[in-house]
Amino acid sequence: MYNPLISIHLKWSVLGVLILLIHGCSTQEERELTGASDLSSEFIAAADISMFPEMRADSQNFYDAEGNRKDLLEILTLNGINTIRLRLWVHPNSPHSGFEEVRAFSSELREKGFKTWLTVHYSDTWADPGHQTVPQRWSNLSFTALKDSVLNYTRKVARDIRPDIIQIGNEINSGLLHPFGHRTANQAQFKNLLEIAISAVRSQSPNSRIMLHFAGISGSEDFLGEVNDLDFDLIGLSYYPMWHGKSLPQLKNSLQTLSEIYARPVIIAETAYPFTLNWNDWTNNIAGLDSHLILPEYPASPDGQFQFLTDLKELIQEVNGGNGLCYWAPEWIAWKGPQAPDGSPWENQALFDFEGKALPALSVFKTN
Repeated sequence: MYNPLISIHLKWSVLGVLILLIHGCSTQEERELTGASDLSSEFIAAADISMFPEMRADSQNFYDAEGNRKDLLEILTLNGINTIRLRLWVHPNSPHSGFEEVRAFSSELREKGFKTWLTVHYSDTWADPGHQTVPQRWSNLSFTALKDSVLNYTRKVARDIRPDIIQIGNEINSGLLHPFGHRTANQAQFKNLLEIAISAVRSQSPNSRIMLHFAGISGSEDFLGEVNDLDFDLIGLSYYPMWHGKSLPQLKNSLQTLSEIYARPVIIAETAYPFTLNWNDWTNNIAGLDSHLILPEYPASPDGQFQFLTDLKELIQEVNGGNGLCYWAPEWIAWKGPQAPDGSPWENQALFDFEGKALPALSVFKTN
């Protein structure tokens, strides 16, 4: 701190250092000085409803906890959801999760008072730790040309949609845009692609908060250590007990450690839990065994789902730096009919029952 009693020589030395610090302040500080929104002041109560535009086109109905038919977005608002997460694919085989649909839906969501959160997959289809496929139109490009495509595409997304939160990639444990951006085989290129995408967002939508997203807890500290020098704002983690561990106390300790070491808010970017192990169509469900559950604490029942989500939310709020929770696909019920082999593998983990009625767990988001 500046001391008015120090010598004139030291005064000028300190002043010089201060000038250098101001001139070289970080991008984060610059955004704060220009009045960028601070999402850390509000708990992010989010739902990923990327399937909803397709379901709405098929006239799927939803009902509140009292059985009254209402618009899904109204039900989510009444239950405390303040942020909607949407996936974005580059050139999907259908219009769903493509640029035009996501842009239009994002605009509608903002008009209804939601914050928007984009998860940019940099793929034409699902991206996750085992799948990071280059979009078909980019598949024959050189690395130099691929970087240009990433830059221009990300600029367009940031400029035209301007989300409150934007993920650079989805569950990028192994990198993105394989093989070019494979995290272990081509680590320098992996970080280069992240840098390019981050710079594109900063140039076009400086108020957007940038998230890097890792699936699970195991390995997250190593991952964040590798990317910590990049200019991002939020740590996003997926947490599904069937894949990522069944100890909530251990999860809490890990979140606290990550927040302290890497000095960024931590958000559970994806989670879900079954309210039953039954099914409602002919599509195999992802969760269907007792081994997928945390027993006996959280059985596969409406009450078990409610208690799991209640405890998870409280755990995050107790973490110094815990900033939010997003439930993945709460709307993805079996909307194609009971005999659909291409329906929902998730209907028993939705926050609506098999008739489309809101389950008790949805109300967890409106509690403090």
